[in-house]
Amino acid sequence: MEFRKKDLGKENLLHIYKQLLWPRLIEEKMLVLLRQGRISKWFSGIGQEAISVGATLALEPDEWIMPLHRNLGVFTARNMPLNKLFKQWQGSQDGYSKGRERSFHFGSRAHHICGMISHLGPQLSIADGVALAYKLKEQNKVSLAFTGDGGTSEGDFHEALNTAAVWDLPVIFIIENNGYGLSTPVQEQYRCATLADKANGYGMESVVIDGNNILTVYDTIKGIKDYCIKNQKPYLVECLTFRMRGHEEASGTKYVPKELFDTWQVKDPIKNFEDWMMKENFLDQEMINSIRADQKAMIEAELKTGFASPSIVVKTEDELKDMYSPPAASSVGLQEKGRELERRDFQDQQPTKRMIDAIKEGLHQSMHQHTNLVLMGQDIAEYGGAFKITEGFVSEFGKARVRNTPLCESAIVGACLGLSLEGFKSVMEMQFADFVTVGFNQIINNLAKIHYRWGQNADVVIRMPTGGGVGAGPFHSQSNEAWFTHTPGLKVVYPSTPLDAKGLLIAAINDPNPVMYFEHKALYRSVSGFVPEDYYEIEIGKARQVQKGDDIAIITYGAGVHWAEDFAAGHTEISVDILDLRTLLPLDYDAIRATVKRTGKILILHEDTLIGGIGGEIAAWIAENCFTDLDAPVLRCASLDTAIPFNMELEQAFLAKSRLAASIEKLMMY
Repeated sequence: MEFRKKDLGKENLLHIYKQLLWPRLIEEKMLVLLRQGRISKWFSGIGQEAISVGATLALEPDEWIMPLHRNLGVFTARNMPLNKLFKQWQGSQDGYSKGRERSFHFGSRAHHICGMISHLGPQLSIADGVALAYKLKEQNKVSLAFTGDGGTSEGDFHEALNTAAVWDLPVIFIIENNGYGLSTPVQEQYRCATLADKANGYGMESVVIDGNNILTVYDTIKGIKDYCIKNQKPYLVECLTFRMRGHEEASGTKYVPKELFDTWQVKDPIKNFEDWMMKENFLDQEMINSIRADQKAMIEAELKTGFASPSIVVKTEDELKDMYSPPAASSVGLQEKGRELERRDFQDQQPTKRMIDAIKEGLHQSMHQHTNLVLMGQDIAEYGGAFKITEGFVSEFGKARVRNTPLCESAIVGACLGLSLEGFKSVMEMQFADFVTVGFNQIINNLAKIHYRWGQNADVVIRMPTGGGVGAGPFHSQSNEAWFTHTPGLKVVYPSTPLDAKGLLIAAINDPNPVMYFEHKALYRSVSGFVPEDYYEIEIGKARQVQKGDDIAIITYGAGVHWAEDFAAGHTEISVDILDLRTLLPLDYDAIRATVKRTGKILILHEDTLIGGIGGEIAAWIAENCFTDLDAPVLRCASLDTAIPFNMELEQAFLAKSRLAASIEKLMMY
């Protein structure tokens, strides 16, 4: 192993040596604690320290890094207090994630480290978003993301690299090629000669380096960082190394041929660097003994503090509260303006706008209100989006803020999260709500959970053109809002009127939490109403009383509101109470309870299919909490439990609207 110190002096080299040794000694202690039963799990990076340490030291402390399981050296090289790391690893409440996360599944904004999720690929596109933020701010910085050889087989790897290349982002992707996934060897992972070759397909530069040579890693990443900043381009680095322990300690290493351990033991990054330092007279045995003794003593002292944490105190209210970031203070006045608008009589008032125009106006005003707001989506720039909502935006706000994206929903959701790390807001347009499935992991496991896990908010809105009635078939007409109401950490809104569409969109953009904003395609141009020019919010989590009645109540949202109004207008002999939920997560339980008390007969109406729809959850809550106020069983009226068909006649028979009259008749008979 050849070391080239270049312009590094003795002091720098000693610092690098200490930083390299530090995670190794910590890991050796962790393995002892694991055998003693004092910790429950450990993912070892022994043999791979040079990659984490070298890459981290090559960056500035305020440049974001997205590490994985075997990157202890990232955390230690960012000088995170070891006693708090010990608290984290044993699940203490005073660790970095309040006991909510394990091992390295946490981040720290103060140290510019983004916590990983178990799905290995999504980290890469978060780095895209951070690099985009640096680019928009015109800062000379890079972001850096780690993946393993196994992770390069995931779709997120392709999406992240492609997006970084297309957008010319200053991001460094590091592949730690240690020969194995969990137990799957590299020959069963890929067929290209090197993983670095994959960069060619994206028009990206790449290099293969010795990942066990600390000076090679350090010097390479420093040089690549300069390249990325100067050229505003991404770069792929494949670091060859070996995993000297199992995927995690319980898995063992029986599947690895013994001769590989013998080969790579000779290439140990610490022993080789230590020998070279001694040969060059930068170290001697006495210094080595002293440094090791000092670090071991520090580990014992930090361990003592770390293991002195008090027993965890479970506070359910704190657990619930910490799922969401606190609301923006500016929203208070805007919400009051919205409530004032709702109290007014809108009949014959102008200006009247279609729902699609109201959404566009809310988005347009938000772009002026927030200069850090970025719009992203397929065909949203010059083309104006599939439904023309962003038409004209690119000429006013520029392509930096109104960004066409490659066809890669997962990477764009991840990039939105990366933007949030650097204080940006973003609105991503899913061309159709149906396409959200290919970005599902980022939404469910990254956006929704990040604040609960380590206190980082995700200031992201995902616009979801949804619903049937337009003859678009099974892949362009699904009602999939219920998928997201089961996910704490998300907010789900679904307006039915132009006034609400504008106010809820503005509220969603102002909210620091991830919001799924559903907009019904069939209502875009068929529904009009009074929409003031004001910049206002409709408060998320508050239902709207459409009309009061005494006989029955219909609890609904979206297109269902208009179906209910049409029925009530045509059946004046029945006094119908209509509640428009508007927000599906969180639900307005106070409004639901009040509606039950008024009528005692409840029909829950939604366009989604019956099984698994949110109507079942609302019906269960009413049965549990309002049973004595009921005069009849809670009934549900929903669409058929089939895929939504293309043929218009079949579609009409599919939709819940076709069964609404029969459902009401059944309810009235009680």
